[in-house]
Amino acid sequence: MEQSEIKGFIAARVAKELKDGDVVNLGIGLPTLVPNYLPENIRVTLQSENGIIGTGPVTDDNHDPIHTVNAGGAAAAVAPGGSFIDSSVSFGLIRGGHVDATVLGGLEVDEEGSLSNWIIPGKKMPGMGGAMDLLVGAKKVIVAMEHTAKGSPKILKKCRLPYTAVKCVSKIITEMGVIEVTPEGLVLTEYNPEFTLEQIQSGTEASLIISPELKSMV
Repeated sequence: MEQSEIKGFIAARVAKELKDGDVVNLGIGLPTLVPNYLPENIRVTLQSENGIIGTGPVTDDNHDPIHTVNAGGAAAAVAPGGSFIDSSVSFGLIRGGHVDATVLGGLEVDEEGSLSNWIIPGKKMPGMGGAMDLLVGAKKVIVAMEHTAKGSPKILKKCRLPYTAVKCVSKIITEMGVIEVTPEGLVLTEYNPEFTLEQIQSGTEASLIISPELKSMV
């Protein structure tokens, strides 16, 4: 798979996880591509934890680049029917369990479903953002990321970087496959036919359980 195709491929598969009527929070980076791949009959309400309910596509005419930004600091717009709320209400929605799904990127995920995605010690970082709250408050946590980092596994037996939250991830979606986090371990439920099962396992430090109902991602 060409490097330029990977993010779109992952985002398109993540889009299939969202249901009509869901309230969804998208992390910065790759997750923001997911709305581009939603089927026409699926409508979701996108929440930005800095205080927007119902974000929409940004155009030259519908945003103020100085005053209206999303949680990642990028220009934001509000879709028809959307609204602004203050941070306390926004985090009340998250902590109160009213977000149906969050899609976040990851630096590392381990076999218990713990996630590290907010800091690499010694490197400059913008802040922890709302990921810690989302990981424990959202009903479903999907990690959307590339399977490896320069060939090194990102799905580990145990995270080495500081945790964002522990035992919180529901599903991992990469360009190689779809992995469900279960009490028994990580279960590979879908695979990309461009990779063999041996290649997927060799790119994964944690042991994968192959689902008896394994199917293709495409």
